[in-house]
Amino acid sequence: MQRTFSAFAAALLCLGPAVAGPDEDTIRSLLKATFDKPESRLVVDPVAIAGEHSIAGWTQGDMGGRALLRRKGREWQLVLCSGDDLKSADTLANVGLPIDAARTLAARLAESEGKLAPARLALFSKFEGLVMMDAVGQHPPQHHPHH
Repeated sequence: MQRTFSAFAAALLCLGPAVAGPDEDTIRSLLKATFDKPESRLVVDPVAIAGEHSIAGWTQGDMGGRALLRRKGREWQLVLCSGDDLKSADTLANVGLPIDAARTLAARLAESEGKLAPARLALFSKFEGLVMMDAVGQHPPQHHPHH
């Protein structure tokens, strides 16, 4: 019995990091519900989370970028979309994250993106500028041409 439990526990520990948590799934679902199109599927990965904030990398066809999200209670809300600017703790602090949270999130993003293929990572750089979202997570009228 002890050996069976240990083997099972070891298997769970090995699987743990690869299994998405409920927040990651919620973030992926939110972004897909907002931007996915039958003719152009949205792929959301990786998702880095630090406290009440998250950055999700996304690709859609030959375009990509990063989305900053904020937790409000049990829900996640889309704050803005950008490209490489969201890799910077300074940028994250400038858009309202406390500096310690910004540094932690930037470090977690770098760690999760370090596991990606260079071609996928390059797509995240294609989104230029910072596009703020409205209260319901939509682009303002002058939206970015891709998404």
